[in-house]
Amino acid sequence: MPDRKFLVTFSPHDRNPETTDKVMLTVIIAMLPIIANSVWYYGFYAIKGYVLTSLFCIGFELLFNKISGRPCSLKDNSALLTGLLLAMNMPAAAPWWIMLVGSFVAIIISKQVYGGLGQNPFNPALVARIFLLIAWPVEMTAWIQPTPIIRGFLFDTVSSATPLGTMKSDLLAKGHVVTANLASYTDQLIGNVSGCMGGDGAIFVLIGGLFMMNRKVISWHIPVSFIGSLFLFTGIVWAVNPARTVDPFMHIISGGVMLAAFFMATDYVTSPVIKRAQIVFGIGCGLITGIIRIYGSYPEGTGFAILIMNAFVPLLDKYMRPLSFGEVKK
Repeated sequence: MPDRKFLVTFSPHDRNPETTDKVMLTVIIAMLPIIANSVWYYGFYAIKGYVLTSLFCIGFELLFNKISGRPCSLKDNSALLTGLLLAMNMPAAAPWWIMLVGSFVAIIISKQVYGGLGQNPFNPALVARIFLLIAWPVEMTAWIQPTPIIRGFLFDTVSSATPLGTMKSDLLAKGHVVTANLASYTDQLIGNVSGCMGGDGAIFVLIGGLFMMNRKVISWHIPVSFIGSLFLFTGIVWAVNPARTVDPFMHIISGGVMLAAFFMATDYVTSPVIKRAQIVFGIGCGLITGIIRIYGSYPEGTGFAILIMNAFVPLLDKYMRPLSFGEVKK
């Protein structure tokens, strides 16, 4: 009998060199094209927004650690990531105190009171965005016209409606969408339209998303099912009644769909673990987004859609769990 030695240890037996701080850092690196595009179009306002929300989120994280006696958690990079995501979900000219309140809600209310990273049921940055949107709708929809930095740093703002806002206004006032009032596909893709700092510029979001897929930080299941279901749903409505909404391609490159699909719906903590549950999760996000956009009074719907689906994550993971080897379905 060969002399074999077996080492018996406690689980986990499957070890992965990736750590939380490395994953968070990879996501932050993937955001760089989006951040650069924001600075290109909003200059000083974009730099101020990213710096302030990052500092506020890091500050609240550190403050809560001190007060609660917990070890410093800044090294996992989650507070910095939340700050950057929060800035991407705000108008470029949002006042500093809005950023301060939003950072407090994201870090303290949405994350730390649940026990910190890994315990929060809802995406912190999205909870903060929706809270701010409901509490201060004027400040959170004060969109400004993008101006390439090559024309000089932007200090004076010119108000401008978002493409989705224009679509909704036309629909409510005239009963149909006026496509001539909307921005071109090219402007939508490169972010030369008014909106949240990180929500527009679909091509730059896509670059970051593909980078994360290449590094295996995220898989295709949630982004593809999210975008695909929104495309299919809005395509059906558009085919039946084109006066009711814009074409499906315009829907997926407008607003925050791409940012939400790649960077927010894929949050490890608030999305399902099981792959087929991720597909259902993504389809739910896409359908709810489409329903709110076309039949609701609010022009955007991604934030609400993800938060609603966040609530179903425990059920999806429970009832879509594959059977273990030898287990009999009851």
